[in-house]
Amino acid sequence: MNWLSPPELQAWMTFLRTIAGLDYSLDRQLTADSGLTHGTYGILAALSDAPDGSRHMSELAGLARFSQSRLSHAVVRLEQEGLLTREVCTHDKRGIHAVLTPRGRELMEQAAPGHVALVRQLVFDRLTPEQVTAFGEIMQVVRTGLDEIGAPN
Repeated sequence: MNWLSPPELQAWMTFLRTIAGLDYSLDRQLTADSGLTHGTYGILAALSDAPDGSRHMSELAGLARFSQSRLSHAVVRLEQEGLLTREVCTHDKRGIHAVLTPRGRELMEQAAPGHVALVRQLVFDRLTPEQVTAFGEIMQVVRTGLDEIGAPN
């Protein structure tokens, strides 16, 4: 077994604590500001980023980092709340698209400024421009490794 070296282990443990802390802090901020969880925000953000506010359910699952089953449950709840609708794909009658509603877009516009401000406060305001570039490069290398094993986007 090729165990992690002490510096690698320290970096890995710091990474895990950082990810947990960021997820907790972002979830807490979003819930307080808009009633959205971090996961729900991810679904709505993926829809609001689409030019027509619509994405195929399988694409949305990857972007939101949800299993198909978990996404289906979340989408039903979001549809009941009037934040999105489900529509049959025009080119694939078996496929379903999730579509952001005007109410969903309004909630995203309410939630996004506080979310971005906290991301900036916790991450980017603490980094130099060179560190931001290095951070992006490191994350891309890690993302490439995840893509190679078929991990969700």
